[in-house]
Amino acid sequence: MSNNEMDQLRDSLDNVNLRLLDLINERARLVQQIGQVKQKQSMIRFDPVRERDMLNNIVAHNDGPFEDSTIEHIFKEIFKAGLELQEDDHSKALLVSRKKKPEDTIIDIKGEKIGDGKTHFIFGPCAVEGYDQVAQVAEAVKNKGLKLLRGGAFKPRTSPYDFQGLGVEGLKILKQVADQYDLAVISEIVNPAHIEEAMEYLDVIQIGARNMQNFELLKAVGDVDKPVLLKRGLSATIAEFINAAEYIMSRGNGKIMLCERGIRTYETATRNTLDISAVPILKQETHLPVFVDVTHSTGRRDLLLPTAKAAIAIGADGVMAEVHPDPAVALSDSAQQMDLDMFDEFLAALTKGAPIFA
Repeated sequence: MSNNEMDQLRDSLDNVNLRLLDLINERARLVQQIGQVKQKQSMIRFDPVRERDMLNNIVAHNDGPFEDSTIEHIFKEIFKAGLELQEDDHSKALLVSRKKKPEDTIIDIKGEKIGDGKTHFIFGPCAVEGYDQVAQVAEAVKNKGLKLLRGGAFKPRTSPYDFQGLGVEGLKILKQVADQYDLAVISEIVNPAHIEEAMEYLDVIQIGARNMQNFELLKAVGDVDKPVLLKRGLSATIAEFINAAEYIMSRGNGKIMLCERGIRTYETATRNTLDISAVPILKQETHLPVFVDVTHSTGRRDLLLPTAKAAIAIGADGVMAEVHPDPAVALSDSAQQMDLDMFDEFLAALTKGAPIFA
């Protein structure tokens, strides 16, 4: 074969490559348009039946020299790339996405700027049981120079016979104590009907794990101008968690903090399994602050400190843990709450040699 003939064949090959590139990009644009239609109609992006029909049609028209299996493999990769393109378009469109807003969101809660690069802490009892109980914890929190106080007034419990919380009366106690010690109050709301009344008492509305996909509740908190702490559901994927935050932000409320609190697995050594890798994923995928609840993820006092250290080391914006003056008589979750002495030791060990909060 002469050099001239070789050059001609190579030129032809280059032309075919460019034609293939044009066709692949044309296909990609069609895939994007299909993806937009599917999104509007809330359709699942991947349709295995449609993919198999396309592959069968392509193989039926294959006249070589490639084997059918080779052709099928090549087109599967093209289909995969198109699906990834649709998913990428979807993530770019999300208001909570880092691609939509590259810079970190910073949320001001009574002077505490969550998402500013420092580590922040949320402490308080699992449930509000009375004024004295909450006041003792609030005093300890205040003495540590901290600002954020949690406490459950509405308690969605696994058993209907367990303590369900004091309701609005519990919110009033939290507000009274918070005003006395100049703290910000975080508490869970479980019913959209309670939000308007709760606005008077709360600085942050918490959406608990069992309500992460209570879409009417998500929409309701999205309609108010109040920071939201959104906890990950017991069996929720990270994508579902992010989309739950999108429900809130799509209604106009961008003051959202995410909270990893462990997921349900087959493991029984801990109450849940702390998905610590979720923290950097959420930080990469969204611009929202991320907390880790070490109490509910472990359910064990002896694991609170090491998991809190892990959360801070991996980049969490803050740590949440439960404190009770006398956990032995707590009306809920007594095994996982710190007493006041352990709280002192916990915070001292966690901040030793590292000025992680100002």
